[in-house]
Amino acid sequence: MDCTLMHKNIPVLDMQVDEDTANITKIDAIHNIRHLPLGIQTHKTGIDRKSLYDWWVGRSIPASRDGIRDALEKLGFLNPLLLLAKCYGLSLSDQYWICPGNSGLRWENVNFFDNDFSKDVGELLFGHEPADPANISLMSPDNTSDGWLRKKWVIAEGKRYLMKGGSGFMKQEPFNEIIASAIMRRLNIPHVPYTLIIDKSKPYSLCENFVTPDTELIPAWRVHEHFKKNNHDSNMTHLLCSCEKLGIPNVRAMLDRMLVLDYIISNEDRHYNNFGFVRNAETLEWLGPAPVFDSGTSLWYNTQHVGSPVDCKPFRKSHLEQIKLVEDFSWFDFDALDGLSEETAEILSHSEEVDEKRRDRIISAVMKRCGEIAAFAK
Repeated sequence: MDCTLMHKNIPVLDMQVDEDTANITKIDAIHNIRHLPLGIQTHKTGIDRKSLYDWWVGRSIPASRDGIRDALEKLGFLNPLLLLAKCYGLSLSDQYWICPGNSGLRWENVNFFDNDFSKDVGELLFGHEPADPANISLMSPDNTSDGWLRKKWVIAEGKRYLMKGGSGFMKQEPFNEIIASAIMRRLNIPHVPYTLIIDKSKPYSLCENFVTPDTELIPAWRVHEHFKKNNHDSNMTHLLCSCEKLGIPNVRAMLDRMLVLDYIISNEDRHYNNFGFVRNAETLEWLGPAPVFDSGTSLWYNTQHVGSPVDCKPFRKSHLEQIKLVEDFSWFDFDALDGLSEETAEILSHSEEVDEKRRDRIISAVMKRCGEIAAFAK
C-alpha cells in the first residue's frame, strides 16, 4: 500500500506498507525532514528504515498487554501491528498518521482529538463483547496505546480520558495513581490528576488527556536516542545534554521533582517511555517537560514486603542511589504533606483487596520516606 507519513497536514515522507503484515517495506520521497519523528536516524543516502520501523512498531499495542491475545483472536489478527494500520496509525499522544495514497483524507476528518472513535477495540481489550460484534470498527486510539496494563480511551462530555486497570490479586495500581496525585498536588509538582472509578466491581484509574490537538508528547526515549551518547556520559547527563541541544526548558527542575516523587512512592517502573516532553506539533517549539503521569507501579504493588528496597529506573537501579542525583531540594515542603496519612488511608479504604494491616504498612513506609527526603533537603 502506497501511503504518506503525515504530521497533521504536513507530508513528511512517502512509504510503502505491506497490507498483510503492516510492516514498512520501502521509503520513497522525503518531503519534510524537520517533521520526521524525533530519533529517526538519517544518513547521506536517506532515512534509516530500521529506525523508522522501530518507531512504527513502537506505536502498536505491546504483545505483553493484558487481554491482547484474546482480542486479536476474536478479530482474526496475528499481531497488534495490524491494528495499527487499521486506524492509520492515529494516536492521542501525537499528531503523526499515515495517509493512504490518493485517499484525499485530511487531519481534520480523521484525528481522534476532534472526532469520535470506536469503543469496540477497548471493549475487546477489557474482555467484553462489542455492541455490534458483526460490525466491529477498528478506528480507535486504543490501537496505539502502550503499556502492559489493561486500558482504553473513553469520551465523556467531549473530553478524552484514559481508563486503566490493575494487575495481580491486589489490583493496587489504580489506587497508587490517586495517592501519587495527592502527593504531587501537595508538593506543587506539575502532574496529570487521576481519579478512581469502579466498573463491574473492578477498580480503574481515570485521567484526562493532557495532549491537545496542537501539542504532542515526545517520550524521553526519543530524546535520548536523538543524539549519540558519549562514552563518559551517564544516562541522565546524556538526557540533560540532549534536552539542552534541543532547547527544551526547565528539564532539570522537573527531573528533580519526578525523582523525589518516585523515591517517596518507591516507583519501580519509571522507564524512558512514561515520562517525556511536550512540543507544538506545527512549529516544533518545545514547551517543556510533560506533567508527571503513569506512577501506578509503585507502593510495593506486587509484593507482601511493604517497605522493602526494590529496583528502580531510569537512571539508577536503587532509589538510594537515584535520589543522590537530585540537585535541588529547596522546593520540597514537608509541612505540605501534613494530613497525607489520612488521605492515603481514605484512598486505600476503597480497595477490597488491600486490608487494614497492609494499608497501615504502606502509610508508614510512605511517611518514613517523606521524612528521609526532608532530611536530604536539610
